[in-house]
Parts: sequence; C-alpha cells; structure tokens
Amino acid sequence: MPTLSLPVSNLLRNKESFKRLIAHFKYSHTRSGIWTVNASTPWISSSRGPKSALVSRRQVPVGQLTAGNMSTSSREDKTSWLWSVYNETKQQTQDLIPVISNNFVNPDTIFANNQMSLQDIEIYGFDYDYTLAFYSSHLHTLIFNIARDILIDEHRYPEGLKEYDYMPNFVIRGLHYDVQKALLMKIDAFHYIQLGTVYRGLNPVPEKEVIAMYEGSHVPLEIMSDFYGKSSQGHTMKQFMDIFSLPEMTLLSCVNDYFMKHNIDYEPVHLYKDVKEAIGDVHVRGIMYRAVEADIEKYICYGEQTHAVLRKLSKNGKKMFLITNSPFDFVPFRRVTDKGVLLWDRIHHLEKGQIYKQGNLYEFLRLTGWRGSKVLYFGDHIYSDLADLTLKHGWRTGAIIPELRKEIKIMNTEEYVHTMTWLQALTALLEQMQVHQDPASQTVIQQWINEREEMRLRTKDIFNAQFGSLFRTYHNPTYFSRRLSRFADIYMASLSCLLNYDLQHTFYPRRTPLQHESPIWPEQTSTGAMNIPFQSHRTTTGSE
Repeated sequence: MPTLSLPVSNLLRNKESFKRLIAHFKYSHTRSGIWTVNASTPWISSSRGPKSALVSRRQVPVGQLTAGNMSTSSREDKTSWLWSVYNETKQQTQDLIPVISNNFVNPDTIFANNQMSLQDIEIYGFDYDYTLAFYSSHLHTLIFNIARDILIDEHRYPEGLKEYDYMPNFVIRGLHYDVQKALLMKIDAFHYIQLGTVYRGLNPVPEKEVIAMYEGSHVPLEIMSDFYGKSSQGHTMKQFMDIFSLPEMTLLSCVNDYFMKHNIDYEPVHLYKDVKEAIGDVHVRGIMYRAVEADIEKYICYGEQTHAVLRKLSKNGKKMFLITNSPFDFVPFRRVTDKGVLLWDRIHHLEKGQIYKQGNLYEFLRLTGWRGSKVLYFGDHIYSDLADLTLKHGWRTGAIIPELRKEIKIMNTEEYVHTMTWLQALTALLEQMQVHQDPASQTVIQQWINEREEMRLRTKDIFNAQFGSLFRTYHNPTYFSRRLSRFADIYMASLSCLLNYDLQHTFYPRRTPLQHESPIWPEQTSTGAMNIPFQSHRTTTGSE
C-alpha cells in the first residue's frame, strides 16, 4: 500500500528544521513591510551561527534601512548590502530544500474543496468516458486522423493537411480559443491571459501583439463563455474542458498553421465550425466506437482497479448507477432490451440491472427520488458532468482529473521543489526591497526581476512547453482551477483513489490563509496527502 505525504511527521523529528520552516513561512507571506536582516531570531538556535538566521519580522521598517542603518550610504555599499541580503536569503532557502523535498504529495490522494463525509453517501453515480473507462493515447490520434480526413474529403480542405500528425504534448485541457481571432490561449481565474501562452496555429504570438489586440491582457466578461462554459451569440471565447477536446484543439492549430504557411485567406469562424463539426461527426456517426470495438486492447485501458472500487461499494450496500449526458429537450426514458431494441412502455420507476436510453436528469430524479447530499457523482467534465448536479440538485460531486497524476509527479521532483522554493523567497524579497528607489538599488532589483521571470518561464515549461500547468498560470489559479473548486467537492486522478479510503472517511479541505490572514501553520500539502500509510488512518469496520 502506498504512503501519503505529510510534512508533520518529518518536521517533528527535527525541532530546528521545524522552527526554520515556520520562520521562513512567516517571512514569505507577511505583508507588513517591517523587517530586519541577519537579526538574531528566537526561532533559530544560536549554535548554528549567523548563517542560519532567517530574515525575521522585527522592529525596523525596510524603508528605514538607509544611511542610518548601514555603515555608509555610498553606491557601492548599498549595492553590496542588497546582494548580501539576496545571498543570505538564498542560503536559507537552500537549507530548507532537504526538509521540503522529503514531503512529497502522493498522486493517489483525494483532495477536498469542500468538507464531505463518505459516511453520508448512500448512492454513487458515474460518468463513463474517463471516469469508469480510460482510453489509451491511441484514441486521440484516431480522432485527430478521422476528423482531419473528414475536413479533406467532405469539406474540401487542402490535401496538404495530411502532412500533419497528432501531437500529444502540444495542448492541455482548459484552454480558451478566440473564435474570431483564431487564437488559442490560457486564461487565469481573473480573466487575464497568461502572456507567453497565446498561439496562432503552431506558433506563439508576441506579447506586444497580444496586448495590442486585447488592449491589455484582460478578457472582458461579455466575450467569455457563460457560467456553464457554453458559447452563445456574442461569446467568442470557447473553453475546451473535455479530455476528448485535445484532438480538436490540435486539429484547429494544425489547420490554422497550414493556411498561414501557404498564405491562404480564410475566415476563422468558418474554420472553427468546420473543425467542430468534423470532430462531432467522429462521435455522432459512431466511427470512433466502431474502431474501438474492432481493437479494444489498443484503445481501452483495462480498469482492474475500477472493478475493485465497484465491488467495494457493492459489498458495503451502496446503490450505484451509470448515467451519461442526455439531450437538452425533454425526452422520457425508454427501456432497452438486451439486443438494443427500444421498448414502448411507460417507465414509472427504474429497476436494478436494467438499461435505459434517452430521458434527462429531471426525469431521472423524478423516477429515483435521489436528491441532495446522499448522492455522490463522479465525472471528468466539470461543466456538463458536475455543475448542474451540485448547483441545482445538491448532489456531492467528485471530479476525475487524469492530468493530476502527472503534475504531482513533476511537483515532487527536486528540480521543481528547488525552483519553486527559491522563486517564492525571491518574490518576497522583491516585495520588501522595492521601497529602495535610488538608481543603485533599482539596478540590483531589476536583475532580481529578470531572474524571477526566467524561473517563472522554467516552472511553466516543466509541465508543458506551450501552455504550462493545467491548474496554474505563473502564480494565479487558472480559469479551469476556478471552475474545479466551484463545482467539485473532491477531486482525484482516478476513481481507483477511493480504494485508499474507507467508506467512513471525512475529507477536510485545507484552510488556506487569505491574503489578509497571518499563516498559523505551514500547510504546504493537503491533510489527505500525509506521509503516513493509508492503513494507519483507516477505521476498522465489519464491511472492510
């Protein structure tokens, strides 16, 4: 059984490491502007000498550290003083790296946005694609190739498009596409474009050009997709939230790239609609499903752990159902025979073990009476799978985010830990030292700003060279993360994560300090991501 990561157990073994981390944490988050440098601090043992002393919150405002506080106000001494602070901070940060590096987050953790107890859940519901069933990377290549050929054969697009193959690492989920400008980009939770992630075709758009087009980097609310991610008239920004949308974004980029390379004049809106229709045809016409059925082993990842989850729920007397998206218009449920034939009789209730087709969510709720927080539904699409269920019907929701596993593994690497720790410390240093406006100080500070920008780019590229992390821009949460936190009570990499928790478990979200709150505890990882074997925090029940 894997273990989960928690800083507490390791830190408590080493009192000095714990004290240093607390002091560093307070330093990184304070906004009081009152600090001294190289001061003796009660957090640090004097036996370690002055090199161990963290910059600590004391009595003297940074703005007052001028001639009166330094031995000389000369240009050279001012520059030397700033660099000494820089070097001291960097050394202290490096000393913390081993402590932080020992506290990795386990990718099999379930993370909570909202407090929820499995003890209250009586009914478990599931989406199918990328929730119960996972597909191999071959499926996206298949979708891309079929849709590309539909464009050529049925929409009379150039034969030269066959030169393009699917690129599995080009895009990420959650991106926005400006239909009128033919631009693919990542937007943060505050509607700001992450500069450096705007692409026209397969090439990045210079930051100055982006700022000129949007008169800054903010995207107005009126052109964004609506609350549920749907585009309507006047909403020119389409957000791609579905895992199946990765081939669609890649195909859009490739066709744009071909037209630009060959100086072909085209209407971006028509291109978007044609690609959307071609991708839709792959699903609606059943082309993809027939291909998958013909070679299941190639396209379907066998879900042995998924079976184990379902068996566990069944053993514990939980009700379960599988439901997919229904048409918007109201259509009553119809019973289906084992041969797929639709029956004509009226449905008054749903029977265990039977399969039903058509219908919609409201009809499902009427027939089952399954409302409120006793139902937990899992899906991968934050809008179509989860939004209505939690907002209108009070169901508890669990988001399946397969990308989470890869991103956590990256965050656990020594390179990422080292870069992010120093990036946070340098940012705090810049925030405090910006009060020094003399030319000598500004020259030094500008070098720090340049270093910080290089690290920000590096932390983006480590996830995806074009668009970075699914969950963050350089610092802010992404628009995707904002919706994830709003519509999902819990989220995880796969349904199999449930195997690590008993069915009495309560998930508690972290109390992340607000900007005006002083941190009380260095909550670097979720409580659920503790460095304790899962067995140690299980409760023993007769059903386990």
